[in-house]
Amino acid sequence: MDLSGVLFFPVTPFDAEGALAEDVLAEHIGKGLANDPGAVFVACGTGEFSALSQDEHARAVAVATDTVQGRVPVLAGAGGPLGAALEQARAARAAGADGLLLMPPYLAQGTGAGFTAYVRAVAAELPVIIYQRGSVVLDPETVVELARVPGVIGLKDGLGDVDRLQRTVLAVRREIGPGFTFFNGLPTAELTMPAYRALGIELYSSAVFAFAPEIAVAYFNGHDRLLEEFYAPLVELRSRVPGYAVSLVKAGLRLRGLDVGPVRAPLTDLTPQHVRELDELIGTGLRLVSA
Repeated sequence: MDLSGVLFFPVTPFDAEGALAEDVLAEHIGKGLANDPGAVFVACGTGEFSALSQDEHARAVAVATDTVQGRVPVLAGAGGPLGAALEQARAARAAGADGLLLMPPYLAQGTGAGFTAYVRAVAAELPVIIYQRGSVVLDPETVVELARVPGVIGLKDGLGDVDRLQRTVLAVRREIGPGFTFFNGLPTAELTMPAYRALGIELYSSAVFAFAPEIAVAYFNGHDRLLEEFYAPLVELRSRVPGYAVSLVKAGLRLRGLDVGPVRAPLTDLTPQHVRELDELIGTGLRLVSA
């Protein structure tokens, strides 16, 4: 799977009764497609993967594939208990998804061999990109072993350990070759991309693309002032409250005119003061882009 450009992670919209808003999700993804993302990752972290029922997850993936219509790859979140991950993988395959972002198997933490068996079972359904974060912290030798599993095509890094990641990239390039995909999956990845590019990693997911694609694309194309004047203060705002990495995105979409509803518990929405600060930051970013 050839991924390039900015990777789009849509939110999962909910209506006034708290149900999945499929029409809003389709509109959200359609607007993102107009800005040429490299791929659409639906029902993943930004899409509140851990808050969705199996039925909601399957419906969200089906909306994404129906909306994208093969224009770019669609990958779906899958993970947690093995049975749930396999059910999500099979539903995603039935909907026509191109691959999976494999989330950590929360709480259950076994040996490296056990994790490899978990990955192997899910990768038998669809191509898998492993998400390194939380309980999944992989050494270079383990990533090389996982890269040899049929169907495992990449690693999304949400850890930010530059030393570990450099050794991992070198080991995989030496033992596997250049076909294995790495990308920066830290929240607001743009702020850390200078460090990742030094490791030879150019690909990244962009939370900002979901609510301000003009800003995300401008930064991707070299608008460096955005790093200091937009992204750095955005990261400071995001860091004030746990879970704001998702809540900020939904608030940004509401500010831009798309009613995607609130986040689900245990996440919390932005305070009114933080919404005002986000609104000002979006205005700053858009002014920089238009100038």
